[in-house]
Amino acid sequence: MEASNTQNNEMEIRFDSRSENEGFARVSVASFLTQLNPTVEEVADVKTAVSEAVTNAIIHGYEQRVEKIKIHCSIENQLFTVEISDRGKGIANVEKAMEPMFTTKPEDDRSGMGFSFMEAFMDTVEVESKVGEGTSVKMTKTIGKGSRIWTTQSL
Repeated sequence: MEASNTQNNEMEIRFDSRSENEGFARVSVASFLTQLNPTVEEVADVKTAVSEAVTNAIIHGYEQRVEKIKIHCSIENQLFTVEISDRGKGIANVEKAMEPMFTTKPEDDRSGMGFSFMEAFMDTVEVESKVGEGTSVKMTKTIGKGSRIWTTQSL
């Protein structure tokens, strides 16, 4: 069945910030995404980005404490939006945190590439964070556009 161009839908889930729930988050978002009839590559891109954001919330936001992570997904026409948020410690300097190779946990063998991967696999990545209040990572991807065509807008 072909996805409609006027399709709008949304979903929201909350789950414990346990590393074993990272796979649950990936599959849940991918399952919601299927209504847009995405390519295998588009599903893999979204799953990777979601995995990175959820892992950041678990490791950096909550520092392994068990709290709640929220994922909100929406579809408007072919635009897929996913927002992953936590109420963890927040990020003091978002711009610095988004630099490739920057990590606050080198002792845990963290590569510092999470945000870089999100930016590589999604069309947009927006990060809002307040120290002591938490972080929200909102990402979008247009599904069904086939091969990625780079324009000056996507640079």
